Amino acid sequence: MRHILIIGIGAGDPDHLTLQAVKAIARTDVFFILDKNEQRQDLIQLRRQLLADHAAPGHRVVEVPDAERDRSTPAYTEAVDDWRRRRADLVEQLMAEHLGPGQTGAFLVWGDPSLYDSVIAVVEQVHERAGADFDYEVIPGISSISVLAARHRTTLTRVGRPVQITTGRRLAQGFPEGVDDVVVMLDGRAAFTEVDPQDLEIFYGAYLGTPDEILAAGPLAETAERIREVREEARQRKGWIMDSYLLRRNTD
Repeated sequence: MRHILIIGIGAGDPDHLTLQAVKAIARTDVFFILDKNEQRQDLIQLRRQLLADHAAPGHRVVEVPDAERDRSTPAYTEAVDDWRRRRADLVEQLMAEHLGPGQTGAFLVWGDPSLYDSVIAVVEQVHERAGADFDYEVIPGISSISVLAARHRTTLTRVGRPVQITTGRRLAQGFPEGVDDVVVMLDGRAAFTEVDPQDLEIFYGAYLGTPDEILAAGPLAETAERIREVREEARQRKGWIMDSYLLRRNTD
């Protein structure tokens, strides 16, 4: 039986690795790395440093370009399904070529693999195709959401109130009804500038856990434009942005 580990490695700080993740890395024979963007070399280098620090001698690294996703189509769900199928094809091929009987392979996933990541779904597709000739395990990690709350010294929930996690695409359609605390991820359009700012506070974080970390907080009406400008400057400078934020309604 072959083994696959899906390892959460935190939001960017090397100290985000849990002891469980360190042990999982140490027992892995081959690491599969699907590169998304050459502009993110600092993140790729951090992942390599984690392996240098914690992987066993003689481990192998198989690094290939990731499958591309059509981000222009309005058919979002269909585009994601197609992307995951093509990723599953790629992962199946990698396992067939590089993972021998009894060996352990691993995917290193930023943050927590169970939160806004497709690797679990992709590996499950391959598992179904392969007739269960391998097993897999998910190692939880410290998510950017947890880091965001910690950096701002706040909590995601308030007494007796729910919190909702959503995307920038959804937020642009309107602030969710029935909740006063909303965490937003995958926001490619600064959707916080498109909602009614009345009575809303924002707790913003970008590149959390890295030397380039950006934090900002305050009433949305007063800080939204400043955050948008800082965010765009950072995107232009680095070539990419990875951020999240909490919108909180003042109900006092």
